[in-house]
Amino acid sequence: MSKTAVTTDQAPAPAHTFSQGVRAGNLLQVSGQGPVDPATSEYLYPGDVAAQTTRTLQNVEAILTAGGASLADVVMLRVYLTTRADFPAMNDAYGAFLAERLGPDAVLPSRTTVMVELPREEMLVEIDALAVVE
Repeated sequence: MSKTAVTTDQAPAPAHTFSQGVRAGNLLQVSGQGPVDPATSEYLYPGDVAAQTTRTLQNVEAILTAGGASLADVVMLRVYLTTRADFPAMNDAYGAFLAERLGPDAVLPSRTTVMVELPREEMLVEIDALAVVE
């Protein structure tokens, strides 16, 4: 099976040695995204995990679109938080974003949420996605 890199200027360029996304057959893996403005590469909303979650999901969605998928095709989202105390605010923003994009009757993606230390101090959240494209 061949793999192709997925790239878009609608999401931040990778800061390190990885692709924004990789398509292999009908699978699309989106690399972990953070609250970065694609135009300026600036980290946004310091201290506001809800706003960071929304921006991060917008970046994930842009890469999904570039790879021929949508949030409706996502089977798994993985959320990485720096502190357990941010879980309620992240979860509210996450739920609102998916409800707006998918609607109230959609099958929601599976999700794992873990507490970690992230590469940049200003990052409170990072999210990656796995989609199946038909």
